Amino acid sequence: MLREKQPAILPQGDGRPVARTPRRYNPRPRSGGQRLLVPGPRDDAMPINLPILLTWLRIVLIPLVVGVFFVPDAWLNGAEKNVTATVIFVVAALTDWLDGWLARKLKQTSSFGAFLDPVADKLMVTAALMILLQLSRINALIALVIVGREITISALREWMAQLGASKSVAVNSLGKIKTIAQMVAIPMLLYDDWFFFFDSHYVGTRLIWIAAVLTVWSMFYYMRRAYPKILARTRRPRRLRMKRRRAESVDDTPPAP
Repeated sequence: MLREKQPAILPQGDGRPVARTPRRYNPRPRSGGQRLLVPGPRDDAMPINLPILLTWLRIVLIPLVVGVFFVPDAWLNGAEKNVTATVIFVVAALTDWLDGWLARKLKQTSSFGAFLDPVADKLMVTAALMILLQLSRINALIALVIVGREITISALREWMAQLGASKSVAVNSLGKIKTIAQMVAIPMLLYDDWFFFFDSHYVGTRLIWIAAVLTVWSMFYYMRRAYPKILARTRRPRRLRMKRRRAESVDDTPPAP
C-alpha cells in the first residue's frame, strides 16, 4: 500500500516557510534502504462502467455470429442458423448505439471507451463480412473495399492524432450514413430469405453496394481533410532546414577585403 508523505515546511532564503509538494513513496525499500518514487494514480486506467461493459459484450458476441454457421446441421438447419446469426448481430448492433447513449447520459465518457468502441465496431463488421463472403452472399470486392477503408482510416486517424489534428478526421454525416447502410445490409444478408413482403437478400445486396460506394467516398473525404495538415507538417521542417543552410552559408562566406 502506498503512503503519501505530508507536505514538508521548508525555510526560504528570507526565512518565510514554503510548503513542499508531497510525493508518493514505495514503502518497501531496496536492499540499500533507499525508497523509490512511484507514480501516482493513473488517469488513463481502464474504467469499468456500464457503457464499457456493453462494448465488451459486443466483442464477445462477434465469435457467436461466426460460430453459428459452424454448428452441425443436426443441431441447427440452414434457416435456423441464419435467424440465430441475424438476432445476435442485431443485438450487438444495438449495444453499439446503447453504449454511446449511456456514456453521454451518465457522463461516463472516457478515452478508453473512445478507443474501444470503434475497435469493436470494426471487428464486428469485418467478422460478418468474412462469413458472408464464405457463404457467397457478397462479392469479394465489397469486403475488400470496406475492410481496406477501415484499416486506412484507422491508420490515418492515429497519424493525425500524433500530429495534434484529430478533429480534421472526426466522424461526419457521410460516415454515419455509410455505417447505417452497413448495419442494415449485413443482418439482411445474414437472414437471406423473404421477410414478410420483401426479399432480404435482394435489399441487403443493394444496400451493401451503396455502403461500399459511400465507403470509398468517405475515405477520400477524410484524406482530403487530412492532406493540408500533413502537408503543413512536412513543409515546416523543410523550411527550417533551408533557413539553417542559408544561415550557415552566410556565416561561412569570407569577409570582403
